[in-house]
Amino acid sequence: MPPPPSFSLTPAQDTISHLCAQGRFGDAIALLSRQCRLLPAAHRPLDLPSSACRVAAAAAASGRPLDLLLSNRLLDLLAKCGVLPEARRLFDSMPHRDLCSWNTLIGGYSSCGDLDEVRRLFDRMPSRDHFSWSTIISGHSRHGRPREALGLYRRMQSEGSGKHSNFGNKFTASSALAATTAIRCLRHGKEIHCHIIRMGFDADAVVWSALSDMYAKCGSIDSARHVFDRTFDRDVVSWTAMIGRYFDGGRREEGFELFSDMLSAGVRPNEFTFAGVLDTLSELAMEGPGRQVHGRMMRAGYDPFSFSASALVHMYSKCGNIDSARAVFEEMPKPDLVSWTSMVSGYAQNGHPKKAIRYFELMLQSETRPDHIAFVGVLSACTHAGLVDKGLEIFHSIKDEHGMEHTADHYACVVDLLSRAGRFEEAEEIMDKMPMKPDKFLWASLLGGCRIHKNVRLGEQAAEALFEIEPENAATYVTLANIYASAGLWDEVEKVRKTMDRRRVVKRPGSSWIEVKRRVHVFLVGDKSHPRTEDIHAQLEKLYKRTKEEGYVPDTEFVLHDVEDEQKEESLAYHSERLAVAFGIIATPQGTPVKVFKNLRICGDCHTAFKFFSRITQRVIIVRDSSRFHHFEEGSCSCGDYW
Repeated sequence: MPPPPSFSLTPAQDTISHLCAQGRFGDAIALLSRQCRLLPAAHRPLDLPSSACRVAAAAAASGRPLDLLLSNRLLDLLAKCGVLPEARRLFDSMPHRDLCSWNTLIGGYSSCGDLDEVRRLFDRMPSRDHFSWSTIISGHSRHGRPREALGLYRRMQSEGSGKHSNFGNKFTASSALAATTAIRCLRHGKEIHCHIIRMGFDADAVVWSALSDMYAKCGSIDSARHVFDRTFDRDVVSWTAMIGRYFDGGRREEGFELFSDMLSAGVRPNEFTFAGVLDTLSELAMEGPGRQVHGRMMRAGYDPFSFSASALVHMYSKCGNIDSARAVFEEMPKPDLVSWTSMVSGYAQNGHPKKAIRYFELMLQSETRPDHIAFVGVLSACTHAGLVDKGLEIFHSIKDEHGMEHTADHYACVVDLLSRAGRFEEAEEIMDKMPMKPDKFLWASLLGGCRIHKNVRLGEQAAEALFEIEPENAATYVTLANIYASAGLWDEVEKVRKTMDRRRVVKRPGSSWIEVKRRVHVFLVGDKSHPRTEDIHAQLEKLYKRTKEEGYVPDTEFVLHDVEDEQKEESLAYHSERLAVAFGIIATPQGTPVKVFKNLRICGDCHTAFKFFSRITQRVIIVRDSSRFHHFEEGSCSCGDYW
């Protein structure tokens, strides 16, 4: 039997079919337009929305009625191309519509986020199926209306109850779980979990992944792990997701253990796995394990174009090994913004401001557009090197040359830059012209500059502002007390102490740690709990004797107590970073660097002492404090005593 007239192919139509089969859609549409005497398309790359409209116009111009199948195909084309007004006109003109017609139009409106129209169409539907419910539930979940999505899920269960087949399927369940995750409601999540089990969807990997994600983000990581352990055929995606859930939940040790289990199970990590592990190691400044991950990546043959390579650069940079960061960076065929920023920030934090600025300039020459984080990195380099004019030039270029608005972080950097240099009038002028209210970071920057230059007036102003923003932060009280102490205002120091007591503000104790033979050793000020305390103190006494012979005089300005100088010297002698450095010297081989981390800013007198220690012991001493790395070598520090 010959095909019906509406489907018989003319030579031109046969040519159109061949062009489509060859992927030459632009040529096919042009031929269709000429055949139907439509206006020719402009000579430009294929524009899907306008092309879809031309196909619809060609169908209308043919003068032949479209059957339901062809109408639905055309409706689907218009909806997927986002031409919803045309799709709606076609839908309204169709003499007959089936479930596919309704679902197609609802899907189109859902994709563009017009949920009100989706709801109106949905309520008019003569009947609904799995796709109808999945579309409306996922649409509400994706477009920021999770509570309505859950309400629709319950309505679906209610309307499906008592019938032979429930409307729910794995897609509706996954969408409902996503909605539950968005509102962080564990009770709703458990209800959906029960429904999943009753309906028999618990064998589906997508559902299990969504279920595990829901439990983790609702604060029940143990339940997420239970779901993960019951998942069949766990692939690299499910392993990576569960490892990431541990990291996101602050349970890093378990995340690392699961990564080890993944390797033992013979599952090959992908770039997402490596990037997640490296980012966490960066936060902890754990270079040793980071090197092991690097080795794994080398054996796996990682792609130097991938973002895991960027994560590797970032890890080495954050761990203070800028040479290794540079080595990885130089192997990248086309470094991305993250890698460039890591190099700029890495050089800035490791005391190489000129190299930081040089890499920033190379980034601009590579036509990589900097973002606000990259500018923070290069401004930080200028700040810590005292390059005030260069910093101001870069600050003004953000808006004048790059067309970006200054962020609060940019203002905090430039105020830090000026106040560290003692240029307080300019700092105040910039603050007065800011379009936003100064935040805690800006006030803290100003307070830090006041501490360096003993500016009591501005220091009090900055401290008062910080007391309003975060009255529980002990660092503000301590810094203000330092400013008063340096000016000999001991009565004011006592008032600050009493204010802290009245407000129950507790100073965070300084602690330092060092990793030796894969074990982390932690020290507090005056700590005597370490098994090698006697050896540590003996090493310090030996170092103090040598340093004083070479001209070291303890700077007791950094001790707040209004007591005798001898007592002040004793207070300085056993700061946590000194104990950690002394232990590192006696516990590691001669010639290897001693790398110590501290949770607070390094004490000024410890900074001076470590310069002497590095020359006397002929060791490189690296101290990472709360803001940067200090590399002490041959009696000098990479920061140039400006930090």
